[in-house]
Amino acid sequence: MYGIDIYDSKKRHITIGTNKENKFSLDIYQISTHDLLEELLNKFREGQFSTTLTSKQKLSLRKILRKNRPEFAIGEEQLGKIRGHDIELYLDVERPYPPMLRRPPYPTSLETRKETEKNVNELLEMDFIRNIGHNEIVQITTPVPITGNDGKSRMCGVLRALNNYKKADRYPIQRISHALDKLAKAKYITKMDYMKGFHQKGVEPNSMKILRIICHMGIYEETRMPFGMKNAPGHYQRMMENIFQEEILEGWMVIYIDDIIIYSETWEDHVQYIDRVLKLLALGHKVPGLSLAIEQNKVVAVLTKPVPKKIKEMQSFLEFAS
Repeated sequence: MYGIDIYDSKKRHITIGTNKENKFSLDIYQISTHDLLEELLNKFREGQFSTTLTSKQKLSLRKILRKNRPEFAIGEEQLGKIRGHDIELYLDVERPYPPMLRRPPYPTSLETRKETEKNVNELLEMDFIRNIGHNEIVQITTPVPITGNDGKSRMCGVLRALNNYKKADRYPIQRISHALDKLAKAKYITKMDYMKGFHQKGVEPNSMKILRIICHMGIYEETRMPFGMKNAPGHYQRMMENIFQEEILEGWMVIYIDDIIIYSETWEDHVQYIDRVLKLLALGHKVPGLSLAIEQNKVVAVLTKPVPKKIKEMQSFLEFAS
């Protein structure tokens, strides 16, 4: 099994790794031989072909990468936006809104303020948030503390109060047992997912006023669907199933929120399915505005894990794939 992250930007590209300091630039258009392509793949710390694959199978994968190379480049670009699928938000409470929905900013240290300013400026540059004008009426504000992991900080809105007043959307998520039935006879499995998928889904303009965040720098409006929001998984599942309805009905694809799982009994079919999905996504036939990237720590060995046969094994597989 291996994973491919679907990533969108103004310029189609591959993103290498999760640490910005360790990323590098490389013109993939200059790749003309299998040896050079192998050299590129070796730069992925975990991006290696499984030793269980034959030379012929490895070659077929290389051909797919080479054939789709105009859609890839290596570098840092901002996330794009999946067009035509903006999320609409509704509250269970009428105006005037309760005080719990109008929160003040959290008190912060000087160091935290610096990190907040850094995050805000990055989000503004990527058009993930916009500054609220002085003449705009503000009725809902969510504080945004700074969290850190591996030396990297990020803002994370505290959405508990807002989620309590959001109308429920109970769109069913793919049940693991159902996915297990579909994968029972599969010999080859490929998992793809949207890189930071929720942030690639826009917010309907009239709903943005609900997603306003506050910090010491002021009040901002989120233009992308945030993580941790109630109903977000259901919204995403519905969108994905609508987009890939034809492929799902053909019986070789399973959708689990932002994961695309391709399965087949034969290698020949599997390669065709992978190539088909890459072409559809890269050309925007299925998801306008979406192109491709491969993230270093998500490209893992093909078929290094056995096909799951029990619910616990399926849960483990999905966790591994994510």
